[in-house]
Amino acid sequence: MSDTIRVHIGTDEDMGRRFIDAWKRAERGEDVNETNLTFRNLEALLAALTPKRLHLLRYVRHHQVATIKALAADLHRDYKNVHRDVEELTKLGLLARTAERVVAPYAEVDARFVL
Repeated sequence: MSDTIRVHIGTDEDMGRRFIDAWKRAERGEDVNETNLTFRNLEALLAALTPKRLHLLRYVRHHQVATIKALAADLHRDYKNVHRDVEELTKLGLLARTAERVVAPYAEVDARFVL
């Protein structure tokens, strides 16, 4: 797995083009070790990656976090809100949960959008 996730704003067609491009590169024997996450629009991206969620991601990336309860205490935030944020970030693939801990598998989130 790459240490970077690329965040895009785009359509299903944009995602399809990236998939086809990766497929063709793999067929040529090129390394295709990339992860992409696409949002429909800037508003959806900003709703998903709020400042508090980005802070949570940074914290988890640099600290060992055993439970959501411990994470909420470390961040001085309400457990319910932290739990909701962890669930959403896990659905997006930006966090991973195991029986022992919560981890942020990516060191870098590369987000770009065209005006």
